[in-house]
Amino acid sequence: MARPDRLFRLLHALRTLPKPVTAAQLADATGVSERTLYRDIAGLRAAGALIDGAAGVGYSLTEDPALPPQMFDRLEVEALVLGLAEVRMVGDPALARAAESAQAKIIATLPERVQRHAVHAVQQTYRFEPRHPAPAHLGLVREACWEERGRWCSLTGR
Repeated sequence: MARPDRLFRLLHALRTLPKPVTAAQLADATGVSERTLYRDIAGLRAAGALIDGAAGVGYSLTEDPALPPQMFDRLEVEALVLGLAEVRMVGDPALARAAESAQAKIIATLPERVQRHAVHAVQQTYRFEPRHPAPAHLGLVREACWEERGRWCSLTGR
C-alpha cells in the first residue's frame, strides 16, 4: 500500500476508534506493522497533525489538519449526533457505516471544547418499539435513485 493511502487510513482510524487507541489497534486497523505505524505517526506529526500519546499508552488525534475547523454551537452538535444516530439505527449497513464515518469526520474538525459537547450529547435515540432491520434491497433502491435509473426513481419522485 502506498504511503499516502496508509496515512489517510491512519487518520481515519484515529478519528473513529475509541480513544486512546493503542498501536496494536492502529496497526491492525491499517494493516501495517507497529514499526511502520510508529513511522507513520511521526510523519503525520511532522506534517502538523496534533496526535497525543506515546507507545505503550495509546494515541488520540487532538486536532485534525486534513479537515477545516467547523463552528457549531452545542445544540447544532447535538442535532448532528442525534440525526446520525437515527441514520445508524434505520439505515442499511452501508448507510449506517457512512453515518458513523461522517460523525467521526465532523467531530474531528471541531475545536476541543466543542468536541466535548459531542461526547456529552445524547448519543442514542431510544425507540419503544423494536427496530426492524432495513430491507435487503434498500441499498439497491438508493443506488438506483442516485443514478436516476429505473422505476424506483419514479416511485420516489426523482
